[in-house]
Amino acid sequence: MRIRAILSYLCVASLAGGLAFATPPAQIRVQVNLVNLFATVRDKHKAIVTGLKQDDFQVYEDGQLQEITNFSAESNLPITLGILIDTSGSEYYMLSGEKEAGSRFLGRVLRKGDLAMIMTFDTDVDLLADFTDDRGMLDRAINRAQINAPSGGMIAQGPLPSSGSGGTNFYDAVYLAAHDKLSSEAGRKAIVVLTDAEDTGSKLQLGDAIEAAQRTDTVVHILLVAADGGDQSVARRLTDDTGGRMIIVRSERNLEQAFDQISEELRSQYTIGYTPTNKKHDGSYRKIRVEMKNKDYSVLTRRGYYAPTN
Repeated sequence: MRIRAILSYLCVASLAGGLAFATPPAQIRVQVNLVNLFATVRDKHKAIVTGLKQDDFQVYEDGQLQEITNFSAESNLPITLGILIDTSGSEYYMLSGEKEAGSRFLGRVLRKGDLAMIMTFDTDVDLLADFTDDRGMLDRAINRAQINAPSGGMIAQGPLPSSGSGGTNFYDAVYLAAHDKLSSEAGRKAIVVLTDAEDTGSKLQLGDAIEAAQRTDTVVHILLVAADGGDQSVARRLTDDTGGRMIIVRSERNLEQAFDQISEELRSQYTIGYTPTNKKHDGSYRKIRVEMKNKDYSVLTRRGYYAPTN
């Protein structure tokens, strides 16, 4: 049975992405809005930079410098990961390679404490495996992915309503993965999508998918698998706005290399936390900019979050 989005909809995403509660030590418990960022740093040669300290980073919210109060270079923080596979007709010639590379990727990236789920999307969105650390279950789910062939027996929410005219429900799939599945998970959260990023059937818009990821503090990475390059503008907007990467894939060899890059980034992130100087709980979108004191370095992180409303 397939995932059903209550599209009437989307008006409740009450989670303020990236906000958590912090407890000052040796004090009465108070609620403090802590914005958490996961950042990857590369040098001018595109190599991952490790060993940085808190003072190497500067964080701005809506142009105002913020004080970093939490910092960690821990690379073993648990990850909750969603693998989304485009099973529309445009992926026919690459699906076999995607499944093989996807299984190997999970073998490399998943460690004790990590969870992953598998979803496919075409004219419907299917959950093939719910969050689990069982590699055998995940591998079997990936192997069940078929071009335009919805699978059954997953969770009780039912199918996402078909558009009636077919198509590829890419935006719906990202929204469902973030809003319906990852919203209740804690810690580092990421979605890796294998697709040409060409949506032809979703009920939702690209902005809805981006907002769902931002509100649930989910980073979206896209492996753009398309002979003609796919819709790079869509893929780049979705990844840029959530702190992820878009990697163009034109062959199975490229696919392996792309998965290696994503695996490296997921295991080489800095955790940066700050309490915003803007204390308003107005639900507004706040823009974030992270700068490196060493200008030879570039940082990849999300571009903003939604303030709480209460």
